[in-house]
Amino acid sequence: MPSFHRGLVIGKFMPVHQGHLALIQFAASHCEQLIVSMSYTDEDPVPQSIRFNWLKELLKSYPAISVEISLDDFDNASLPLEQRTKIWATFIQKRFPPIDVVISSEDYGAPFSHQLGAANILFDPSRSKFPISATQIRDRPLLHWKYIPEIVRPYFLKKVCFYGPESTGKSSMAKRMAEIYHSEFVPEVAREIVDSNDFTLDDIIRIGKAQTDRVIEKSQIANRFLFCDTDLITTQIYCRHYLKEVPSILYELEKQIQYDAYFLFEVDVPWVADGLRDLGDRRKEMFEVFKSELDQRQIKYHIVSGTWSEREAFIREKLDDLI
Repeated sequence: MPSFHRGLVIGKFMPVHQGHLALIQFAASHCEQLIVSMSYTDEDPVPQSIRFNWLKELLKSYPAISVEISLDDFDNASLPLEQRTKIWATFIQKRFPPIDVVISSEDYGAPFSHQLGAANILFDPSRSKFPISATQIRDRPLLHWKYIPEIVRPYFLKKVCFYGPESTGKSSMAKRMAEIYHSEFVPEVAREIVDSNDFTLDDIIRIGKAQTDRVIEKSQIANRFLFCDTDLITTQIYCRHYLKEVPSILYELEKQIQYDAYFLFEVDVPWVADGLRDLGDRRKEMFEVFKSELDQRQIKYHIVSGTWSEREAFIREKLDDLI
């Protein structure tokens, strides 16, 4: 039987990680009811609604655990810990029913419990079992990927766009990088929808929506990186080139996906016809069009050039910098 009736775990969970989940499961084993209280401020780097939904989803199979949310507009880090925990305790006593035990991994546990008149249990205070913090994850999420729950990973996923004119190796490189980094890639979905450059505005809108949906879908299962063969800027460029106009929805769809790295592929490789490609004689001109679109948006990018092995080595170097 659990030793206590009602327990309390507090934190910002920014983000919730495997150490937090182990703490919560440990706490739940010591009490009949457990309150997990997530505090937030409007300035937090990870929005409170997202964190709250993560916790609710991760703990939904534990009926004895209640996930609560509280605006933390009273804490003052400049105060001594004893004084701070007294303020916390006053808030908690007004916010929740009587607490019998506080379970934590931090130094605040003892004074906070004392102010509440509750018992105190420490869990892995040295962090030997889970040597991680939320700050470390926010600073270098890809390096600490194994500590991030699957439901949280899409938030920290790095989306990489291989971008530029036709026949520059983007598709092959997206597949190659997905293999190297044991992850997923998103192809140019237009090739699944049209088989020639004789398309309509309705076709291009379907392409834009399908491309966006595929990125969102693959983001749920990708490992650290998601490699994308194209983007909505590319869709706009070809729509303008072939149809002389761009429907406004393509700009709206563009805003739905933010890429963490752009690689602009140079045209210093042989052009290969494949049925859809028909701009072999205008490659440098198209390169400047692609480049101009990024410059106009003030999007930073890496220019990829040289042999296949040189391109691969350059991209891997930049990706490893992100890790």
